[in-house]
Amino acid sequence: MNATVSGQYSPFLKAFGAVIGMLSLFVSAASGQRIVFLGDSLTAGYGLDPAFAYPALVERTAGERGLSVTVVNAGLSGDTSAGGRRRVDWILREPADILFVALGGNDALRGLPPKETRANLLSIILRARERVPGIRVILAGMLAPPNMGETYQREFAAVYAEVAEQVGVELMPFLLDEVAGRPELNLPDAIHPNANGQEIIARNVWKVLDF
Repeated sequence: MNATVSGQYSPFLKAFGAVIGMLSLFVSAASGQRIVFLGDSLTAGYGLDPAFAYPALVERTAGERGLSVTVVNAGLSGDTSAGGRRRVDWILREPADILFVALGGNDALRGLPPKETRANLLSIILRARERVPGIRVILAGMLAPPNMGETYQREFAAVYAEVAEQVGVELMPFLLDEVAGRPELNLPDAIHPNANGQEIIARNVWKVLDF
């Protein structure tokens, strides 16, 4: 193509290039991400409409920001880390880009040995990686209630950092940060977050996801 012809079509070529660039961005955004939240009643949104549970709020935030994100709320009231270990294969029967693990609260309430919680969390993460190579795993920490005693509290709290370091996953130190112990953010049982509490959890989880 000679210089004259090239110059004649230059505006067209530039416009065409811009369109192709925008289409590429659109395809990238449309491909989206699938996030599975594996948790207990805190994740399920106990006492609330599921639309007010933090996984749904995360999906809503993504939509408001023009991001294509599909959320699967695999929260099950009463579930323990052992239950999550049994469920992870079924939960990941469809591949996910991100697995957010938020289990252990019921382990602490039942006084289960921290070493068992640790083993179960490790198993969940390793199994997820076997089923979906390259999956991004985020582990949300939990604290034991004061009535379990200082030794148990200390040992239980340490589980999450130990697991995260051992297998190299991202750690959200405490799922209920800014929510636990605040009556105005929890249901009358003083355990489960209300709608306002779930909003705060969703905001904190969004920061960890860091899209």
